[in-house]
Amino acid sequence: MDDMRDMTDSTVIITGGNSGIGYEAAVDLVRRGATVVITARNRERGEAAVEQIRRRTGSSAISMIDLDLASLDSVRAAADELLAAHERIDVLVNNAGAVLSSRTMTVDGFEATFAGNHLGHHLLTNLLLERLQQSAPARVVTVASLAHHMARNAISFDDLDRTSSYRPFEVYAESKLANILFTTELARRLVGTGVTANACHPGSVRSGFGGTGDTSGLERIGLTIARPFMVSPARGAEPIVWLAASRSAARLSGAYVSGGYLPGVRQSRTSGAARDPELARRLWELSDELVGLAS
Repeated sequence: MDDMRDMTDSTVIITGGNSGIGYEAAVDLVRRGATVVITARNRERGEAAVEQIRRRTGSSAISMIDLDLASLDSVRAAADELLAAHERIDVLVNNAGAVLSSRTMTVDGFEATFAGNHLGHHLLTNLLLERLQQSAPARVVTVASLAHHMARNAISFDDLDRTSSYRPFEVYAESKLANILFTTELARRLVGTGVTANACHPGSVRSGFGGTGDTSGLERIGLTIARPFMVSPARGAEPIVWLAASRSAARLSGAYVSGGYLPGVRQSRTSGAARDPELARRLWELSDELVGLAS
């Protein structure tokens, strides 16, 4: 990719960086000189990913911390660890995500897809925001999805816990819409701070997404059938790396870009709901309340 800056002396945090596009983004950014910290729910897998990245890059500028985005206590502990270990944070990549076949509730009492894909990242970003501002110019990159167009009810504020019905991909689509609305409102709040916030769609990626017991039945069958037609994790990581490291991306905030089958990265149009500033504000304020940030 052209127009990429030297990432030496930059610290990058990537949630879910032990596999898939997060892992490939970590490899690319380490090669560009960045110090990268990946997070993982499973320590053994996280440590194995760190060793693999060290072998692939020949660099020791990679480490991992434990983080379960579906647990607010885990998010707070990870934020404390990151703030204690790093005097600056130049890029935060909110990458980790999941689609779950069965309705599951978190330890905090939230529906797990919404909690892990959105609420955990909302809390983590806010806990690291002061350090990002101190490190400005800095960037927040959030991995969303084209699937946000499938959120037929926008955000189901009246049934976030899905007590009335649970349709896995519809719930996932709403969580991805939440990622874009979060980015929109964050960008608005960060105007003039030197910190940008952008979202991306990586394309349909051939990775472990939906695996490790997260999906079953029709969802597992659908992902298995589609996998041969998907792009590689390295290709899927391109929009993340571009938003994190390109000079051009420094001029963007509140944008949504896509990668995928065609080479390169391009700005894309979001759904009507994703462009609703009142919806973004409402989601932000509710999320603050749910994670305990409301004053």
